[in-house]
Amino acid sequence: MIHHVLLACPPGAEDSSRAFYVGILGLTEKPKPPTLAARGGCWFTGYDVELHLGVENDFRPARKAHPALLRPDLDALADRLARAGHPVTWGDDDELPGMRRFHTADPHGNRLEFVAPLPDRTTRPAAPGR
Repeated sequence: MIHHVLLACPPGAEDSSRAFYVGILGLTEKPKPPTLAARGGCWFTGYDVELHLGVENDFRPARKAHPALLRPDLDALADRLARAGHPVTWGDDDELPGMRRFHTADPHGNRLEFVAPLPDRTTRPAAPGR
């Protein structure tokens, strides 16, 4: 089991990180311990995930490596991201069997993937009246 995922961000990016991870993704900021808070960055939690944003002075966004986060509200999240100016690229349902998914980037250019299970196609709805 993973405790958290750390993504890098440039110095001074805490406000834009909060606007994205709290304002758009709906996560909650988690206070950092004082000794770590002095280093900058922010921590977020929600939807059974904990993400840490750590400051790197020579920051370069992760354009290939990325976390894949389970979200039950995939379509609504994709709409929110697109309206906020974060392009969404949907993957083909056959690429990751059993999952719907899309990619986007945080305000620093880090790649993020969001996934949700496809409905079980082997389950048939109950007949009316049963």
